[in-house]
Amino acid sequence: MIEIDGSHGEGGGQIIRTALGLSCLFGKPFRMYHIRKGRKKPGLMPQHLTCVSAARLISGAAVKGDLPGSVELSFNPGEPRGGTYSFDIGTAGSTSLVLQTLIPALLFAGKRSSVTITGGTHVPFSPPFHFLSGVFVPFLERLGINVRLAVEAYGFYPKGEGRIRGDVFPAGSIGSLNLMRRGAVNNVAGHSGVRGLPLSIAVRQQRAAFARIASCAEELADRTAIEAVSVPGYGQGTFVCLTCKSEYSLAGFSSLGARGKPAEEVGAEAASEVITYYRSGAALDRHLADQIVLYLALSGNESCFTTEAVTDHLLTNLWAIGLFHPYRYVVEGKLGEKGIVRITPPKDVHPAPQHAAA
Repeated sequence: MIEIDGSHGEGGGQIIRTALGLSCLFGKPFRMYHIRKGRKKPGLMPQHLTCVSAARLISGAAVKGDLPGSVELSFNPGEPRGGTYSFDIGTAGSTSLVLQTLIPALLFAGKRSSVTITGGTHVPFSPPFHFLSGVFVPFLERLGINVRLAVEAYGFYPKGEGRIRGDVFPAGSIGSLNLMRRGAVNNVAGHSGVRGLPLSIAVRQQRAAFARIASCAEELADRTAIEAVSVPGYGQGTFVCLTCKSEYSLAGFSSLGARGKPAEEVGAEAASEVITYYRSGAALDRHLADQIVLYLALSGNESCFTTEAVTDHLLTNLWAIGLFHPYRYVVEGKLGEKGIVRITPPKDVHPAPQHAAA
């Protein structure tokens, strides 16, 4: 039984999600305590509970402590089973984070799996659907991992009720990544969207985003295209999601509207993230860096990449992965600054779980 201090490092829900995914993948039980100890509302929230119930269903796990607000959880998985699944968070909790919890285990479940999740698609403190589809999934494809995504309805805080579907295909070996240089930026493209609000708000966001890019990085202006759209779904919400495509890489940036937050601020916020990444010269944005390392740790070959910023999320996730999989990693760079991440597979340990390798 692996013992995990849930308050370690960043101390958030990422530790829970990584532990659940790798526990199912490798068949290793764990007990976690001090879950989200430093948060305003400690313990398991609806989104985390959906991750737990989803992981339990696909693996037939025995679980204790899966209650709202629980600060301790025991999880003892069986072998993951591919199939068709549907989960409803019941709030505007992130559908993206629930799906990311399940992908590692379903990759080696022996057959294609289809997962539908209802909740928030563009909500705070989580990757929006556009980041998954435009950046995260294309990078998985580089590693030989096939995941197809679709958004059926958009959902925003506080109503939720958005719906995404992810089809996860069986994987063989997982590739590595050697990405120290980004290369020249080819274009910045994306969407300024609204749901249940006038399209004029999306246009204001669009113009503000373009204006910020043009004023801070004039050379990118003629390579930037942002479409103002009205999206299907439930409730009211706005977003700006941008993808920066370069010679060798992809990076994603976003900002969400909120009551009392001017549309111009939403647009400028997302554009400012693009500028920060562009000026860093790094290959990966800070968010993809902490999301992709789990898969690189499962590769049989060494990986290395530059990231625009070393974050607590990145360091915490690297630590959590190592609790289940004896790989090695080195991070060069200070918190909040550009860094280099090197990941080395363990010697004489098969990167895939035993039931997948058989």
